[in-house]
Amino acid sequence: MYRSHRCGDLRAQHIGEEVVLSGWIQKIRDKGFMVWADLRDRYGITQLIFDQERSTGELMELSRTLGREFVVQIKGTVIERESKNPDMPTGDIEILVAEMTVLNDAQTPPFTIEDETDGGEDLRMKYRYLDIRRNPVKNNLIFRHQVTNAVRNYLSAQDFVEVETPYLIKSTPEGARDFVVPSRMNEGQFYALPQSPQTFKQLLMVGGLDKYFQIVKCFRDEDLRADRQPEFTQIDCEMSFVTQEDILNTFEGLTRHLLKEINGVEVGAFPRMTFDDAMKRYGNDKPDIRFGMEFGELNDIAQHKEFNVFNAAELVVGIAVPGANTFTRKEIDKLIDWVKRPQIGAKGMVYVRCNEDGSFKSSVDKFYDQADLAAWAERTGAKAGDLICVLSGDLNATRAQMSALRMELAERLGLRKADEFAPLWVVDFPLLEWDEDTERYHAMHHPFTSPKPEQIELLKTDPGAVKANAYDLVLNGNEIGGGSIRIHDKATQAMMFDYLGFTPEEAKAQFGFLMNAFEYGAPPHGGIAFGLDRLVSILGGQETIRDFIAFPKNNSGRDVMIDAPAPIDPEQLEELSLALNLKE
Repeated sequence: MYRSHRCGDLRAQHIGEEVVLSGWIQKIRDKGFMVWADLRDRYGITQLIFDQERSTGELMELSRTLGREFVVQIKGTVIERESKNPDMPTGDIEILVAEMTVLNDAQTPPFTIEDETDGGEDLRMKYRYLDIRRNPVKNNLIFRHQVTNAVRNYLSAQDFVEVETPYLIKSTPEGARDFVVPSRMNEGQFYALPQSPQTFKQLLMVGGLDKYFQIVKCFRDEDLRADRQPEFTQIDCEMSFVTQEDILNTFEGLTRHLLKEINGVEVGAFPRMTFDDAMKRYGNDKPDIRFGMEFGELNDIAQHKEFNVFNAAELVVGIAVPGANTFTRKEIDKLIDWVKRPQIGAKGMVYVRCNEDGSFKSSVDKFYDQADLAAWAERTGAKAGDLICVLSGDLNATRAQMSALRMELAERLGLRKADEFAPLWVVDFPLLEWDEDTERYHAMHHPFTSPKPEQIELLKTDPGAVKANAYDLVLNGNEIGGGSIRIHDKATQAMMFDYLGFTPEEAKAQFGFLMNAFEYGAPPHGGIAFGLDRLVSILGGQETIRDFIAFPKNNSGRDVMIDAPAPIDPEQLEELSLALNLKE
């Protein structure tokens, strides 16, 4: 028996009991006549004591050979601790060690295994197995387990069936780049790793399964950032005989259940906002609605004077920053420099101070009088003590710039509180978007998304105006889920492929299996996929998904712990019939 108790279990009521514990040595304090050591496992820390009067000489000598992260087993008696530690659950007791076995020694770790460590991110990722011993990482992984467990329980109770779909599939031209896998047995041919189980879950609906879910790995070969990894996990779901309303109600229920079960937060009905409205009010399709600063479009009240910067702009838009009239001129200049950075791309910023006496002071007083500025304040909802920030330029670029500025100001003002949750449905996305490079339409979601039934005829005359039966679930300014009602008949799907630039032959080659399935009685169906990594990080009060993944990649898509990706042995390449110019 390696242990009778775990290191976080023992309390004052256990005093006098003989116990066996196993774990890692966290700290050692040697006072000569007495040695203390903290023993740690996943469940907590227990202090051990070796006493010159009560311990054998051999045991005292052994205790002085211990190092940090040694793995040991001890047997001893629970005794009352003289200097109690109220900050530790086990702080009332310690173990007078009678026997100890070193199960494994350890090198000195490259960083301290403490909540507040001295290890940088790159170092900790290289030694991720050590980083997982630290409470913040360990607790994040346990938290992720709790979320996935709650998801499984909820969906199972709603009659969903978990089904695994293949990882080795066929490459398709839509979406992000695929990771490809060469086939040894089929020379010159390749599998692709799935970006999503999309077509398989639709086939499960054709198969009559009715309600499907899967917590599944997906893969996309695209540029990385804090909330993106080359491999990620989805909560993938599909339902038959449903409308958009059915899906929104079902997964609003799941999200509400998670917020209550995991965070103890109860929320009411989720607000809904159209894509067009979200872009106009917030400049993006995943707005954070925990705070205000909604856009006020100023074209009609700002383009009547001789200020050519505004007159030449497609959009003039402002936001009211609450209480920011306290910003100094130096702080405002830094804000202007911030929006002019290449990452944001604005050419400048106009500002208006809303003074407590009801007057206004702006950076464009030469062109606009108090009545003009008062109209701006009314349009943006600005009050005395606020600061109005105004950007102008091309419509889409200016909205994106103002959206970035709004989020930056909210961060600086402490308005993005991690313990507040504001879910939102964004609906009525465009079905198609025009790509200037390829000079053709692309599916905004994917080619299996159904157009609004009443707008199908518009596909023939004005495809860019057609709205999709699609929806995104947004939480605190992050898209945590997205889905759509699917096309379920062959004729409409063929029409969609045509508008996306597929020839009938290309459509058959890529998606013939799905088109064939539609000929055998496909039910109306739709679904949604949640990004589990992102969902867990937001529920955990953070926005960096790497903190909630056991073995994440870095920003270059590398696993620095196992050093992957890595070259392949030439013999393997030959087996796979891959010609590669190998440099010496």
